[in-house]
Amino acid sequence: MKRRLFIGSALTVLAGCRREEDILPTEGVTMAELATRLREGRVSEDRVLDYYLGRIQALDRAGPELRSILEVNPDVRRPSGPGPLRGIPILIKDNIETADAMETTAGSLALLGAPKPAQDATVVKRLREAGAVLLGKTNLSEWANIRSPSSTSGWSARGGLTLNPHDLAHTASGSSSGSAVAVAAGLCAAAVGTETNGSIVSPASACGIVGLKPTLGLISRAGIIPVTHWQDTAGPMTQTVRDAALLLNVLAGADARDAATAQAQVAKDYSFTLGPDGLKGRRLGVLTSLSGRHREVRQLFDHTLRRLEEAGAVLVRDVEIPLHREASSAAWVAMLTEFRQDLNAYLADRGGRVKSLAELIAYNEEYRDQEMAHFNQEFFIEAETRHTPEHLAKAEELRALATRLAGPEGLDAALKQHGVDALICPTNDPAGRIDLELGDANVRVFSTQAAVAGYPHLTVPMGLAEGLPVGLSFIGPAWSEVRLLELGHAYEAVREYQPARLFV
Repeated sequence: MKRRLFIGSALTVLAGCRREEDILPTEGVTMAELATRLREGRVSEDRVLDYYLGRIQALDRAGPELRSILEVNPDVRRPSGPGPLRGIPILIKDNIETADAMETTAGSLALLGAPKPAQDATVVKRLREAGAVLLGKTNLSEWANIRSPSSTSGWSARGGLTLNPHDLAHTASGSSSGSAVAVAAGLCAAAVGTETNGSIVSPASACGIVGLKPTLGLISRAGIIPVTHWQDTAGPMTQTVRDAALLLNVLAGADARDAATAQAQVAKDYSFTLGPDGLKGRRLGVLTSLSGRHREVRQLFDHTLRRLEEAGAVLVRDVEIPLHREASSAAWVAMLTEFRQDLNAYLADRGGRVKSLAELIAYNEEYRDQEMAHFNQEFFIEAETRHTPEHLAKAEELRALATRLAGPEGLDAALKQHGVDALICPTNDPAGRIDLELGDANVRVFSTQAAVAGYPHLTVPMGLAEGLPVGLSFIGPAWSEVRLLELGHAYEAVREYQPARLFV
């Protein structure tokens, strides 16, 4: 039986408050609201930090032991500088490098104690420059879930299993599991995740928060442990669409350390055009065939479609994305070769006890009891075989095919054929039950089309099915983040579901 979790110990942090405006709510304070209170001097940075550290102790370390956070920054009390995020505590995924006392391990014991990077990842640098408080590193599906077909999302050898705060028996999804759970449980004001295929939008939807996978090249990947440079990106994970826009303002932009950002089309302010009328007159293509067959999800989606129409959206029914299965198949084969190339380059530059994928495979075998207690490394082994010139040539050919089929001949074709501003469908079916020995259940998640194309994908909480969160996806062409955020924000204003966070 599910029950709402009331944690008295988290409230004791606030016991010394005397002014009403100093008291933060136990649930529901958004990053935008918090920034306003801090800017106006209605709450102190120390009070905010104490509040979140108290929640981490009460919910992540004790209580339900969510295990969403691998480590709290030992220098978290360092004074923050001026900027739009001054004093805002933000968590980052543990595949994002920091040149400080914290580790960067992708959840693997093999990288514990590896040499510190010479500089912060670009996204970290931008967060610091914006005045954000780097609260710590979040747990994740080890190596961003590219190790085994039988893996359990949210598990890493370093951090154990991250739990979904809506129901501890169900997966938090992944690979940005810890980032999603920390936001959902109110352990931070916002978090940064990464995605290759679904790793932001899937855990965000499973945990009932907002997740934005941006256009490839909008946010720098410099300093992020790679899977493939063709699909990897960082992105905001937040409570609201406005929060995602405010975080994107800080993260987006060209970076000399990442060539993919050279052509980035960056808005001056992603929050500027957000308003209640963002759906009026907008044409939305309904991806009926990709919406799954789960009865409660389809009922929820049908209700959502009525709300969208009432808000002024024009719905175009039964839109199809051409060639999406072919694009997905080609991209997967290419990815295994790209993974070996990109990871080998990263590990050789990073140094430490493993300097290649082959050495990592050997490490995992040597420490099998810790690293492979629940699943193996079949994808690692397959990727290691893909090193011949023929493999490299085939990967290049398949990647060109995949991006063409997913982008110009897939999503772009669907958008153009029907004259729609964005495509929509339920992001996910309810999260499956955890089974560490069998691995993740085969639950529908909509992510591959935008991931392979490198196009933006926004998921916004839509409601509950089987008592678990389900998201609504908005997908658009390259560089359409402004439009998607407008649509998502306007949808938040008309939906009847108000996300509930702490169900266990």
